[in-house]
Amino acid sequence: MIPAASPSRILVVEDEESIRDIITTALSHQGHAVTETQHGRNALNVAIEDTFDLIVLDVMVPGVSGFEVCKQLRDRGDTTPVLFVTARDEPDDRIKGFVTGGDDYLTKPFSIDELVLRVSAILRRSGRVASTDQLVVADLTLDPAAFVVRRKGQRIELSPTEFRLLQYLMVNTGVVLSKSQILVNVWNEEEDLSENVVEVYIGYLRRKLDQGRGPRR
Repeated sequence: MIPAASPSRILVVEDEESIRDIITTALSHQGHAVTETQHGRNALNVAIEDTFDLIVLDVMVPGVSGFEVCKQLRDRGDTTPVLFVTARDEPDDRIKGFVTGGDDYLTKPFSIDELVLRVSAILRRSGRVASTDQLVVADLTLDPAAFVVRRKGQRIELSPTEFRLLQYLMVNTGVVLSKSQILVNVWNEEEDLSENVVEVYIGYLRRKLDQGRGPRR
């Protein structure tokens, strides 16, 4: 994945090792400095002793629940943004998450792309990450901070993967890139993907970027 322009310090609290590794890897690829733990009590102690820009917090962790961790931090006057990640998706659970001081609530199973985007959005809203400069190539403009792409002023809706791909290509305008380079920098390198996926997504991008511009000559 493409590194973020302004790295942030993020605490990931998740007792399922596989999920914790996926989240940590994705956020690290974005350039963030990630601290991880699997236990609620330890998470509370670490958050009190250190300073973070965001906490990604599972609700059902051993020791002290995520809800209680967030509540105790808020009771101490700690305003660090909290993104709850949990399998508990009942309305009452969501309400409790926000009542205890959470800033966002993402239910499992979730897309790692969505988690990355939510993290970026929370950091932007909280003022804990600086806006990045826009990328401009010809009539195409990409705003990394707002996750917005426009062509001749018209907004183009892209998926998170398409957005990362376009950003990587725009950053490297004029550079000859191999499929393997693109695959490593745009997709999670631990994913077992064929280089053909690059061609497929470039095709998606071209169709969306050229939509409404008439047939090619």
